[in-house]
Amino acid sequence: MADGGHGRAGDSEDEDGYVHDPAAFDADDAADAKPRGEDREFGLRGWILVGWILVAFVVVPAYLFFFPRASETLELFGLGFRDTYLFVPLLPALVLGALAVWATTRP
Repeated sequence: MADGGHGRAGDSEDEDGYVHDPAAFDADDAADAKPRGEDREFGLRGWILVGWILVAFVVVPAYLFFFPRASETLELFGLGFRDTYLFVPLLPALVLGALAVWATTRP
């Protein structure tokens, strides 16, 4: 090379670099690949996640809002008044995190 061996990649056809040839790959390899972007479906996993988001962000806060009027549920959890306000939102939050991971990972 005239420039001292610092030529750009692809200047010569006899360089020992990798050149991608799409025709060399089988169609089976592409079928096994995970779907990306617009090829992904919302599906059942997405709807389960949406349902649990509603539980975590609507049902549980509504329960806590009406909780003082339903004091018999304090004995159901076996917790005090303050502990129940900490424990009740924690369970749906943990389940929501696990469901989010499950819903976004495709088999």
